[in-house]
Amino acid sequence: MTEYLSLLLFAAAVVILLLGYSVAFSLAGAGLIFAGMGIAFDWFDPVFLEAAPNRIFGIMGNDTLIAVPLFVFMGVMLERSKIAEELLDTMALLFGPLRGGLGISVCLVGMLLAASTGIVGATVVTMGLLSLPTMLKRGYDPRVATGVICASGTLGQIIPPSIVLVLLGDVISSAYQQAQLDMGIYSPETVTVGDLFLGALIPGLLLVALYVLYLVFKAIVSPKSVPAIPANERAKVDDLGSRVIKVLIPPLLLVVLVLGSILGGLATPTEAASVGAIGAMVLAAMRKSLNLTTLREVMRSTTQVSSMVFMILVGASIFSLVFRGYGGDDLVREFLEGMPGGKVGAMIVVMLVMFLLGFFLDFIEITFVVVPIVAPILLMMDIDPIWLGIMFAINLQTSFLTPPFGFALFYLRGVAPATISTGQIYRGVVPFILIQMAMLGILAVWPALATWLPHFVYG
Repeated sequence: MTEYLSLLLFAAAVVILLLGYSVAFSLAGAGLIFAGMGIAFDWFDPVFLEAAPNRIFGIMGNDTLIAVPLFVFMGVMLERSKIAEELLDTMALLFGPLRGGLGISVCLVGMLLAASTGIVGATVVTMGLLSLPTMLKRGYDPRVATGVICASGTLGQIIPPSIVLVLLGDVISSAYQQAQLDMGIYSPETVTVGDLFLGALIPGLLLVALYVLYLVFKAIVSPKSVPAIPANERAKVDDLGSRVIKVLIPPLLLVVLVLGSILGGLATPTEAASVGAIGAMVLAAMRKSLNLTTLREVMRSTTQVSSMVFMILVGASIFSLVFRGYGGDDLVREFLEGMPGGKVGAMIVVMLVMFLLGFFLDFIEITFVVVPIVAPILLMMDIDPIWLGIMFAINLQTSFLTPPFGFALFYLRGVAPATISTGQIYRGVVPFILIQMAMLGILAVWPALATWLPHFVYG
């Protein structure tokens, strides 16, 4: 009987969130209210709450999570130093002679920004402010322009170093250890953030390639919707080659330093994140954009984002303890194990639920609340943890794009001119949603796309 109260707890937390209350306090508050009610009626064992201090101190002492504020600092510093603006202008000139070239340049710059910042909201807003007016001025179909900006902006979910992958890596690692304990296996093996970074590399690049192929297809079947930049405008630029080298090399070097040190085993994600933070400051200094005002703004933004992440993590830990105390994990396990099709059916249900929750909740809430509940159960069904993490990441990325509540759509709507209707934005992202769903299907059929590189590098 009491296990059904866990479902009521989950529903209550979602309702409180939809009412607009703070995520961290909604999760913790709902958990504590249901725990107090359960203790009063002798439905809940208070011993579960005794584990809360250890959970919170475990979060505070987790070295991996230090990478979060460092990567946020790196991303915000690169955003403030106007590197994205130069990248977009240069790539647009480079691909300008091609129909759809401006859209392709937005995809590639979105990929570079994703690898540099990993912050979806900042990338969508930056790309919307910089590229949308230019694309509309060049005669691009508003649906194509808004669709490619939203889709490119969400690449920060899957292209490493991604904050999503850092958080998922920590949660999947804990779930993997929990699954092993539940099966009576005592092994030092675990899943690291570096594993997920490597696992996401091929699917992420393949996703970018599919975006570009769609734009090429669009240029063939509807050339007027994606026109080339006029030759007289391109002729005004002197020495494009040196400009490309000057603008592209510094951020590419930074990405190589950060990712290369992690993938090569030379540094942990936290150590590499500190390299990225310092490197971003060096790039800003080279552009003469580093001053006390900029540093103050970057540090304030970093503190706000990091505080939000860690407060949500604390609230989600209390929520999950109460959920587990009511037997919710057993209820979910029985439900998934009873699904027709075994682990395939269970995986489809979990992915569908996460996709639908992505309409209403941010990836952080889903990562900290839903993944710890379902991941141990799926891992006990002999599902590869790296593949599972990448599937979750792409699924969350897709929900960021899906109308009517996709967060990327709201970000772009906030900076798009009034001449662009919300309906055009919604219609524009549909082809990219289909591409990402196709990517999920490809990854489901060929899991090696996510698992081969980590196993090849780490053995």
